[in-house]
Amino acid sequence: QVQLVESGGGMVQAGGSLRLACAASGRTFSRAAMGWFRQAPGKEREFVSTIDWSGTITLYADSVKGRFTISRDNAKNTVWLQMNSLKPEEQAVYYCAARLSIRASTNIDDYNSWGQGTQVTVSS
Repeated sequence: QVQLVESGGGMVQAGGSLRLACAASGRTFSRAAMGWFRQAPGKEREFVSTIDWSGTITLYADSVKGRFTISRDNAKNTVWLQMNSLKPEEQAVYYCAARLSIRASTNIDDYNSWGQGTQVTVSS
C-alpha cells in the first residue's frame, strides 16, 4: 500500500492557477500509476488525470485538456497537478490516488490507495 498526502489546494479567482502536490510513502510508488480525481458537493467523484509509472503516458479528462498538466518525480515520491485557467465549476475536493499497476487508468475502481483530499475553491 502507498500512503498519500495532498497539498497545494486553496482559493483562487477564476482564470487563476494552482499546483497540487501528492507526497507518497512506501517503496512501491515508483511502480504505481497515479491519478487525480475530484469531487464537488453532491456529485460523484470524477477522473481528472492519470500518469503511468514512468511519467511517459498521461491522460486527461476532456474538460481539463490543455489546461492541466500531471507530472511525477519518482526520486521524490511526488506527483503534481498543475491547474491553469481554473473555472468556478472546478471547485471541488481534489484527491490523489495510486494503483498497484504501472499502467495509467481513468477508471476510479482501478485505484487502491487514496489521499485525504485537498480543497480547491474557485471564485468567479
